[in-house]
Amino acid sequence: MALATREDLRNVAIVAHVDHGKTTLVDAMLRQTNSFDAHADVDDRVMDSNDLEREKGITILAKNTAITYEGVHAKNGPVVINVVDTPGHADFGGEVERALSMVDGVVLLVDASEGPLPQTRFVLRKALEAHLPVILAVNKTDRPDARIEEVEGEAQDLLLGLASDLSEDHPDIDVDAVLDVPTVYLSGRAGAASHNRPADGSLPDNPDLEPLFETILDRVPAPSHDDEHPLQAHVTNLDSSPFLGRIALLRVHNGWIKKGQTVAWVKHDGSVQNVRITELMLTKALTRYPAEQAGPGDIVAIAGIEDITIGETIADADDVRPLPTISVDEPAISMTIGANTSPLVGKVKGHKLTARMIKDRLDRELIGNVSLRVLDTGRPDAWEVQGRGELALAILVENMRREGFELTVGKPQVVTKEVDGKTHEPYEHLTIDTPEEHLGAITQLLAARKGRMDNMVNHGTGWVRMEFIVPSRGLIGFRSEFMTLTRGTGIANAISHGYDQWAGPIVTRHNGSIVADRAGVVTPFSIINLQERMTFFVQPTAEVYEGMVIGENSRNEDMDVNITKEKKLTNMRSSTADTFESMTPPRTLTLEECLEFAREDECVEVTPEAVRIRKVALDATTRARAASKLKQQLAK
Repeated sequence: MALATREDLRNVAIVAHVDHGKTTLVDAMLRQTNSFDAHADVDDRVMDSNDLEREKGITILAKNTAITYEGVHAKNGPVVINVVDTPGHADFGGEVERALSMVDGVVLLVDASEGPLPQTRFVLRKALEAHLPVILAVNKTDRPDARIEEVEGEAQDLLLGLASDLSEDHPDIDVDAVLDVPTVYLSGRAGAASHNRPADGSLPDNPDLEPLFETILDRVPAPSHDDEHPLQAHVTNLDSSPFLGRIALLRVHNGWIKKGQTVAWVKHDGSVQNVRITELMLTKALTRYPAEQAGPGDIVAIAGIEDITIGETIADADDVRPLPTISVDEPAISMTIGANTSPLVGKVKGHKLTARMIKDRLDRELIGNVSLRVLDTGRPDAWEVQGRGELALAILVENMRREGFELTVGKPQVVTKEVDGKTHEPYEHLTIDTPEEHLGAITQLLAARKGRMDNMVNHGTGWVRMEFIVPSRGLIGFRSEFMTLTRGTGIANAISHGYDQWAGPIVTRHNGSIVADRAGVVTPFSIINLQERMTFFVQPTAEVYEGMVIGENSRNEDMDVNITKEKKLTNMRSSTADTFESMTPPRTLTLEECLEFAREDECVEVTPEAVRIRKVALDATTRARAASKLKQQLAK
């Protein structure tokens, strides 16, 4: 066994919480290494290539880029740094786990004001479990509210806490090595980094990112491999091309892979099939270019294997040695997705309506999304889709909507487990940053949702940080209520806290729904007459049907109304005949807000043109009978 290293290569992942500056930092790294052509017109946040990523300002998919560093710290010639940009939201944790299997080190980015947040803990724990060295990067040092020294101390405390937790489950972890973490101070937007701590609110004392590149070359180990070992490569991601078909992204662990080579494809079920690599590509900046061969440590893209999936192994055809499959955490939230069954289905030609089309699309999603599951519900037109969180499932539905699908989506539910004959449900560790005047209202809101306060810190800046342990059920529909309470100033972030006993009934919405009692077109006359007692979700001239939820009641019970009533015309003139100044504008709900608003007896109708909330049972008589039966059961 002859161990060797590739000093011309480094593989590193940039991990952080949402909006701590990962993608902006990657932009600066690409620009300072002249990775783009001189004439290239490059947007900001180039790694966020998905439309939804740009709209929401978050990274959803893990993506890799390659930077060729030729600066003063590359002592033995140019070094290729493969950088993996990972999502910062806990709901896309499957992407993070997959990204960590591709790299040999981690740059942990922490906001100089907000400090370590729940997702920071999540990705750091995963990195330490994988025995990856960590570089701490304190970003946004030029924020006016930066508290650099405190944040650095909080990050060190987090490392110490995680190391002590993990030492029990993983005795082989070297705690001293974990705590020996170098710190780099950054402003990703300014493209500046330094080893010296700047004053709060000021830029680092160095104008470029050289200190960061130096730390990566020093602290992230070069990929090591056995010279005599046959080919071993892990499929870590998937892509597609209209010319090449399915493209598999691989991390080569041992041996060499060549274009045109016949290799062994080891599937999840353990079966082995010989296949030919028709195309081999390496990455430079954001583009892939053809290559003849790639070696240990390289992150490459290959074509020629139509049904390959994530977690499988490409091995030497003459000496097959499979790698372990990639495992991800269990899903916690589920929702039912099925064909659209509303009276307005198929109003626009060209939409994808059939159950077969929807099932095919969900099966395609499973290929590239390792944290998703699709289960049979016993119905031919609906399936239970399980994921890590509400946002991840909402993103899937939004992507399908943009692709032309019409769907019926059920209210998100939690995935429960039976432990020793008792029902257990998932819990979340919720961190809230808010102005201190909202402290009482937020505590009351979370107490109603069975939340338990775990910690509270007042930084003396007028802001309070609170930590709660809350059932995942209690956070469904929480965000919109929280933003209303804090007038948009509060920041809430949650991460999985494992399973515990069922917390009992939770009432998440106290107001009832306003339901249309007949089909027709919404009239301004009926809205003006009803708006004092309710908030509407529909515009005048919008088409409605019986059982469609058109607003929110000011009381806690549902109310059926005639929203299509027209003003009776007479020969008498009135000074206010056509005056609609008193009409309150309707409240427009996004897809996420609709999923939060819906109750257990409601679902969401999703089409490319509109998102509507409706009752599961459209007929008012059927709903009344069901409500009566429920009251009788509760009375017993």
